[in-house]
Amino acid sequence: MIVNDDTSVDTAHELGHGPRTVICLHGWFGSSSGWGQGFVDALDPERFRYAFLDYRGYGERRGSGGPYTIDQIAADVLELADDLGVERFSLIGHSMGGSAVQRVLALAPDRVEALVGIAPTPAAGSPFDDEGRQLFESAAADDASREAIIDITTGKRLSASWIDEVVRHSRARSDQEAFEAYFFAWADTDHSAEVPVGAVPALAVVGEHDPAVTEEGVRATWCALFPDSELEVLTNAGHYPMFETPIRLATRVEEFLASVPR
Repeated sequence: MIVNDDTSVDTAHELGHGPRTVICLHGWFGSSSGWGQGFVDALDPERFRYAFLDYRGYGERRGSGGPYTIDQIAADVLELADDLGVERFSLIGHSMGGSAVQRVLALAPDRVEALVGIAPTPAAGSPFDDEGRQLFESAAADDASREAIIDITTGKRLSASWIDEVVRHSRARSDQEAFEAYFFAWADTDHSAEVPVGAVPALAVVGEHDPAVTEEGVRATWCALFPDSELEVLTNAGHYPMFETPIRLATRVEEFLASVPR
């Protein structure tokens, strides 16, 4: 991503030159460069134009300062769309990005063509028991907590070296204060009452091994706001299908986006 100054977005890392623009919002551990090379390589640059955004305090915007909120992410998306010269666009949001794409829709329903949530956190926030809350709150300062979260949310079935790489990326590509603040943003922000129900075509993708964002949970949250949403449960995937099943994820997402009327 290229930025004019510490806060305002000039443009995003872009891929492709197709007629449809898709803005991609990363998860808590991610960044604009943290979508997995296998997933990115499987995207079709002839049919779509992808723009990968960094949140404030992440990626090329480290050191920007806040605010680190769902509202600010949504405002930055709309600014990015203006800078890209597009009036209408689709949105992909992974994990906390799933809450953010719903906020963009609430703020600018006439500009959004479709939504894709990949293991999307709810617009109503995410409840935790005391132990889980303590683990997630400690992750900003403690890499062992970050490792535990990645391990748990992928079903305790993936290699330690891969988990370490995800943690290294999150540490290198996010400011600690931003990482800490965004937990409270996606976990505690409830903007669900402002999401226009059924306003756009929607797809939710969940991994069968993800205990945090489950099929049941998505049906009760995402699908309640988008009753006609398509729901795909990916086999052999947990919370990070862009790494675990990248080609299938890219294929399913683009099948859906291509089916949306313009």
